[in-house]
Amino acid sequence: MFICNAALRNKEMRANCSSSSACPANSSEEELPVGLEVYGNLELVFTVVSAVMTGLLMFSLGCSVEIRRLWSHIRRPWGIAAGLLCQFGLMPLTAYLLVISFSLKPVQAMAILIMGCCPGGTISNIFTYWVDGDMDLSISMTTCSTVVALGMMPLCLYLYTLSWNLEQNLTIPYQNIGFTLVCLTIPVAFGVYVNYRWPKQSKIILKVGAIVGGVLLLVVAVAGVVLAKGSWNSDIILLTISFIFPLIGHVTGFLLALLTHQSWQSCRTISLETGAQNIQMCITMLHLSFTAEQLVQMLSFPLAYGLFQLLDGILIVAVKSDPHCYVKSSSCEF
Repeated sequence: MFICNAALRNKEMRANCSSSSACPANSSEEELPVGLEVYGNLELVFTVVSAVMTGLLMFSLGCSVEIRRLWSHIRRPWGIAAGLLCQFGLMPLTAYLLVISFSLKPVQAMAILIMGCCPGGTISNIFTYWVDGDMDLSISMTTCSTVVALGMMPLCLYLYTLSWNLEQNLTIPYQNIGFTLVCLTIPVAFGVYVNYRWPKQSKIILKVGAIVGGVLLLVVAVAGVVLAKGSWNSDIILLTISFIFPLIGHVTGFLLALLTHQSWQSCRTISLETGAQNIQMCITMLHLSFTAEQLVQMLSFPLAYGLFQLLDGILIVAVKSDPHCYVKSSSCEF
């Protein structure tokens, strides 16, 4: 999920820190900087509204899923397998190569690596619909990557940090992963059922959902910047990496899908799924694993990554909508 689920994050922090006096949440001497304070009722309202809108959005996108095509992806999961290879093969490797290519502080390097090891976010489902991608494959990939993240996130982080001297243990946000699965699968399942029983009405719901998706992206982008305005810093290297990282994900995901002989529609879908990471899961893990002083140096990266992946998605939609780049030319299919 890409919503700012502050209530869940705070609950996880209390659960993980209840028995540790060294934990930032229990330390009376270490207080959160101004940029990391919870903005009370405003943030709570934003969390609830975003959760409701996301549920409605996933329900409407579920109305585009056909049971027959969904079953074909599950029965012959080549597209899903290619997507998972991109998600937990290419993205963590790309993050690691970016870390060793730039002179970064250790905590900043961890922020990039954690982002690379996160599963795909639901923002990819919205853009997949807007570019006429394979919605059945998109939702299947998002669900499967979130399930697989239960094992692959800790495994990837362990393998890529073997040679690093970490001063703290990393906490995998399992509760956040479970919450994401519930908010993804239940609304989608209802949407699939509506599409099966009432196909004509489902098309109307889908069109309304596309509008809701656009509003949701705007709300999340604006509110995310406002609520975390004190967390930004002017580290040009972090901003540069946050700009090129999602682009690399989109391009390599598309090329790998092409090499595995996926359809053009599936190539677009896998490309979007690869570059769009679960920002909220990354932020939750950072809060659970690092101190407030360290977070000041780290939080600007996932925030900037989220902004740039949003801009990349809009750019891809604009290119796909160009009348000079449409179905007739295979070079313009992307």
